[in-house]
Parts: sequence; structure tokens; C-alpha cells
Amino acid sequence: MNPKKLDKKIEALIEEATHTSAHAELIREIVITALHLSENHVTDNDVQIIHTALKEMRFGFKFFAPYKEIRKVSVFGSARTKPSEAIYQYSTEFARQIVTKGFMVITGAGDGIMRAAQEGAGRQNSFGINIILPFEQSANEFILNDPKLMTFKYFFTRKLFFVKEADAIALFPGGFGTHDEGFESLTLLQTGKTEPMPIVFIDVPGGTYWESWLAFIKDELVENGLISPEDLSLFKVTDQLDLAVNEIASFYHNYNSSCFLDKKTIIRLHHPVEKEMLEQLNDHFSDIIVHGKITATEQDPEEEIKDEDGLHRMSFNFNQRSFGRYRELINMINHYRPTA
Repeated sequence: MNPKKLDKKIEALIEEATHTSAHAELIREIVITALHLSENHVTDNDVQIIHTALKEMRFGFKFFAPYKEIRKVSVFGSARTKPSEAIYQYSTEFARQIVTKGFMVITGAGDGIMRAAQEGAGRQNSFGINIILPFEQSANEFILNDPKLMTFKYFFTRKLFFVKEADAIALFPGGFGTHDEGFESLTLLQTGKTEPMPIVFIDVPGGTYWESWLAFIKDELVENGLISPEDLSLFKVTDQLDLAVNEIASFYHNYNSSCFLDKKTIIRLHHPVEKEMLEQLNDHFSDIIVHGKITATEQDPEEEIKDEDGLHRMSFNFNQRSFGRYRELINMINHYRPTA
């Protein structure tokens, strides 16, 4: 077929399929990118990866869409933990408590800590995102055959949803996978590639698993200048369930969400912006303000979120590097109490 005629047919097909979509132009670009694969030196395996990943992402977006207004906690930990172990019972109780704070729980749907968390959260408040492995990993009985159970072929697409759909992350002792998820989540927060969220490393009272890990982080990473001291503010290590639950729930006491526009960072809040709070923030965080000050503001037309909940806003020119300090700023906002 004549290339020009083919182009016209493709454009007509895209127009027909997307004319009512708010994302028509982006969908058009996706289709064109896919068609360009035929011009490149790609293998069947390369195309298969793209095809499967796109299908998994499309289904994942649909899978979570009905629950987008409910905050969620992704829980990680060893699949080898036995129900008789104290950490199993601890993670069950954590999930039970976090659900009472209005959160749902996401796990990998397997055994061990995953099973414990879903037992504590209950089927109604659980999501399972399983993975196909060379050795079969069946879903645990607390999520098996539930409509909120999804199975992925690729780890990278599965990991995308663990972080994208989470409003907090809780990690219990585990193996390579647990550390992989923990370090990737910290990297995304440290570089501003995901929205700020609480990350909690939880052990049983007196446990040394995460304390030993934290000692390594401080002695080797901080002391050698591989991360900044303020990066320690991106997470919390604790062996107390009430502190772990409060770390997550209190993060959204006033803070709601944020966005980074061209030269402006906008923080959305549940409560009005007090003049006294602005003065304190400008005093404590002048080091991360490029120029100007932190000020109260209205909703910006460029924001993707068009809320109807009457959220309040503040904005400033953030250097978009010091995300540990940015987390400390959010903490100060959440802990602020007006003076009488």
C-alpha cells in the first residue's frame, strides 16, 4: 500500500478510536511508537516484552481504578516466614491496625509476610499482585480467587504498581526481594520520581534486622558521603507498631499531595495555610528555596488534579534536589499547631 494512504488510514483509525478521549494525543503517540518498531532492529522477544508489558499496565490501571480514592499501603517481607513466628503475627496486627485508619493493603499475594498482612487486613481490604515464577507461586488463601488479585509476568511492571498505587510502604524482614523493593522505593523518593510517602521498616520489639541495616546505612552510606544525612528522613525504622501505624496515618494529617510544575512546587493541604506556619517554614527551609518565599496560593490551571474537596495550597520554588529536606518540610506542616 502507498505509504501516504497508509498514514491516512492510521490517522483515521486513531481518530475514530480516541475522538472522545481526553488523552487522544498521547494515545496517538503510543500507536505511532508501536508502528515504528517495524523499522527498527528489534527481535521477536523485544516486541513480546513491549506487548506483554503494555497489556499488563493497561489491565493494572483498570484493576486499581475503582479504588483510586482509597489510600493504600504496600507491604513487603519474606515469603518464608512461618505463622508461628513473632514477626508473622506482628505483620498481621500491623495490617489490622492500618485498615482501621482507612487504608487498604497491597501485597505480592504469596506466603509468609504477604499472607500475614492479608490475613490481618481481611479479604475486603486486600489487593494481591502475584508474579509468575519458574516455580509456581500460588496466591494465599486470603486473596485466592478474589477479584482484587492480579498476576504479572514481569517484575518491573509489577513493581510499578506496588509503588504507583501506594500511599505508604511497610517493610518487614525479608530477603533479596524485600531489599530490592525497599531500596528502589527510597531511590524514587530521594530523586523525586514519585510523590512523597512514608516508608516504615518494621521489626518485632527488640529485633535487630532493620537496626543492623540502619547501622550499615549510617556507617557506610552517610559517613562516606554516598547519601546526605537528611536522606534518613525519608524513612523510619521501628519495632513499635503504634509508631509504625502513626508514621503512616499522621503523614496525611494535613498534607494531601503535591506536584512539580515548571518552576513551582505546589503542596496541597487539608487545612488552611496559617501565616505563622508560613513564617516558620520560610525560616527553617530557606536552604531549599531557589528564590522567593513559600506562600499561600490558589489552585493552578496546570495541575492535573481538579479537586472538589476544598484543598488549600502553598507553593514555592523548590530546588528539586533536597528531597530529604522536602520530607522534613512536610513533617513540619503535619506537626504544626497554631499558638494560642
